[in-house]
Amino acid sequence: QVQLVESGGGLVQAGGSLTLSCAASGRISSINTMGWHRQAPGKQRELVAAITSGGMRNYADSVKGRFTISSGDAKNTVYLQMNTLVPEDTAVYYCNAEVFAISRGYLEVWGQGTLVTVSS
Repeated sequence: QVQLVESGGGLVQAGGSLTLSCAASGRISSINTMGWHRQAPGKQRELVAAITSGGMRNYADSVKGRFTISSGDAKNTVYLQMNTLVPEDTAVYYCNAEVFAISRGYLEVWGQGTLVTVSS
């Protein structure tokens, strides 16, 4: 079984910062991409940022220059540094990963989500 465990959400004032963490565990042979999506109330889930195993990064236009995605030394952990937060960033943030799982092949895995609330 492959799991993603997220941490780091919470309440922050506008202009503040938060860092989200996500760690993958289980019978994983390799990880192609890890990233973060978010879903605000009444809206569709959207990509926030993603990073490939080769280090290529992709960001939503709304977070460029404010958010930074990075991976840990072990490559099974991903971080999202969020700066200059605005109320529109309020959402449940979900970690996801494209992995090659031992005996199961390629899987797309999702975490349970962590709530980020930005107050004005």
